[in-house]
Amino acid sequence: MSQATPNTIKKVVLAYSGGLDTSAIIPWLLENYNCEVIAFVADVGQGDEELVGIEDKAIKSGATACYVVDLKDKFVNELIAPAMQAGCIYEKQYLLGTALARPVIAEAQVKLALELGADAVCHGCTGKGNDQVRFESTFAALAPQLKVIAPWREWTMRSRQDLLNYLAERNIKTSASATKIYSRDANLWHISHEGGELENPWEQPTDGVWTLSNSPQQAPDQQEIVELEFIEGILTQVNGQTLNQTEALIKLNSIGAEHGVGRIDIVENRLVGMKSRGCYETPGGVIWYQGLRGIEELVHDRACQRLRHDLGQRLSDVLYDGQWFTPVREALLAAVHSLATKLTGTVRIALYKGNVTVIGRSSPLSLYSEAFATFEEDEVYQQKDAAGFIRLFSLASRIRALKQGGLA
Repeated sequence: MSQATPNTIKKVVLAYSGGLDTSAIIPWLLENYNCEVIAFVADVGQGDEELVGIEDKAIKSGATACYVVDLKDKFVNELIAPAMQAGCIYEKQYLLGTALARPVIAEAQVKLALELGADAVCHGCTGKGNDQVRFESTFAALAPQLKVIAPWREWTMRSRQDLLNYLAERNIKTSASATKIYSRDANLWHISHEGGELENPWEQPTDGVWTLSNSPQQAPDQQEIVELEFIEGILTQVNGQTLNQTEALIKLNSIGAEHGVGRIDIVENRLVGMKSRGCYETPGGVIWYQGLRGIEELVHDRACQRLRHDLGQRLSDVLYDGQWFTPVREALLAAVHSLATKLTGTVRIALYKGNVTVIGRSSPLSLYSEAFATFEEDEVYQQKDAAGFIRLFSLASRIRALKQGGLA
């Protein structure tokens, strides 16, 4: 994989969203690279509002064709589901909504480029963000022969207003405006918000930031109970209804958004070295994540729980850093799937004004035994046996105190 230069490219496939950046990229490519531009749109559940009319929009901007590829099931089954089996969460809050979508989008872009005989791929990621690394690492892993065009690292435009002026000069229509101050990324898993007042970490997000969920104050005054069933870490039922994982996520998003679930406000550490402040809404994801944690408490002993958490942290970094198509990801997922074979059971979760609380869990593979844990009389545990255990467990401390004299 290498960077493209003008007059060396005949056909390029652009990851196109129809937003301000990629709307400007199409005419910019035509003017600066004099090549055919194919628009590629990944449908990862961002919603009809962003997809309706997008093919026509791309063509009017100068693309010779626009391909909209439905990736929703692939996104859920191949990225979201294993990430939840692992318990992936970045910096204790972020459920990786943007990072999770990038491998499936970039992979499909590469496949289309190869099918169409393109010699380059293009993305609209800025030179400050994580996404440029995620896209280009995927390009390198899957098709290193393709050249890469990253306009934000080449053109002289530096602001939203610059892009608006550029399009206006060419009579290219856009729904973007100078008053739309937030940068958002939406998919079936989440929606992210950056920009505006969020660039000052002291400022509280205004109501205009949030678009998917109710605030806790707006949420219903009565809690709602959701029951989830998992088989080997795969979400199979919501409230007794058998659903595929995509259907289940859509249902959980609706339920969670109503109750103000899944909002976070985080200052995170970007891969490129800077900190950024963003607000994320992941209502269904938080319910899914907590549901598996509830099952885990029953079926894994302490060592397995800690291993799962360690694997989740490692896999979170792999996802965040754009290293999905690597041997380390394959190795991590092999361990994740091994532990997930025990994640079978049913969990009940209470939703109330932004809170998600596991209130019941059961599993045929449960390690919990009321006979052992009860405070009432039992016949399976001899409490006097604990004395020998404690004596051996504290032996090192005992020897150290005898050698050093303790507090005497």
